[in-house]
Amino acid sequence: MHCLAADVGGTKTWLAVFGRSADGGYRAIRSQRYESAAYDNFDAMVREFMAAGSEPVRRVGVGVAGPVANGKCVLTNLHWEIDERRLAAELGLERVSLVNDFVAVALGIPSLGAADLAVLQQGNVDPAGPVAILGAGTGLGEAILLATEGGLRVLPTEGGHTGLAPNSPREIRLLEFLHAKFGHVSWERVLSGPGIKNLYDFLLSEGAPESPATRARLETEDAGAVIGGLAVAGSDPTCVETLDLFGELYGSEAGDLALKTLATGGVYVAGGIAPRVLSILKNGKFIAAFNAKGRMARLTASFRVAVVLQSQVGLIGACRAGLGELGTAHIFLRA
Repeated sequence: MHCLAADVGGTKTWLAVFGRSADGGYRAIRSQRYESAAYDNFDAMVREFMAAGSEPVRRVGVGVAGPVANGKCVLTNLHWEIDERRLAAELGLERVSLVNDFVAVALGIPSLGAADLAVLQQGNVDPAGPVAILGAGTGLGEAILLATEGGLRVLPTEGGHTGLAPNSPREIRLLEFLHAKFGHVSWERVLSGPGIKNLYDFLLSEGAPESPATRARLETEDAGAVIGGLAVAGSDPTCVETLDLFGELYGSEAGDLALKTLATGGVYVAGGIAPRVLSILKNGKFIAAFNAKGRMARLTASFRVAVVLQSQVGLIGACRAGLGELGTAHIFLRA
């Protein structure tokens, strides 16, 4: 059976058709990346993708960046509304399953192999223990994966919108700086593409120098990508300092999530930003902040922490949701 899987974000959307592989699992037959804002709605994008192929798709799984209720979602960072019943009726589909994008990521985690991960902290893994997943991209997603007698269960969250918790005098000043701009300051205000620009602006307010060349690029290009790229290259000191702060805050929230879920099954850092700034996350500041938990430092140091390098993990999980196979363990192969 073929399944159309979608990973819908505020910036980009990936669509892929999955089919059976020789080993009984599934593999991506055809995939396409779309700029989300270029389309008035998700339905039009799906029609265009399906018209470009001839696969007999009857089921669709959609991971979407926003809260899902009663089979519907209004995206947090895009004007779309997706309704699984309407989409199924309009396209003549047997089944459409709409889940939060980090539910989809969580469902894709069991399919990952060693080559799909960059381990930041070895720790110990209890296969029956809770798994914590978080990831920064256009926003910050978080989810919890549980192994139950009935199969995998994912607990969706909107944890990225909980309040930023500062842990140093500088972070207190950061909170005050962002509170003046936004009022409520969530983790997403610092752990996201736009959040990177917020951190950069804060450092400028603290007296950090700004390169004219960087300022010129920020006026015409995606700010988070520019700052992240210059930081990884080491070519702009203020961008390097911005990403160091980003890594510290990322580690702090990852550690908080690990404690809240008692993530003995591991902590997975997903999302589009982490693989692109992996060298920053590996410089030790992420893990130092992850483990800076006072009396609980020994506990957090026992958790395994890994960055997800597999860019299709959300598509893989969306396929599983579309096929209703949440309680099984299929092998997925990349196209």
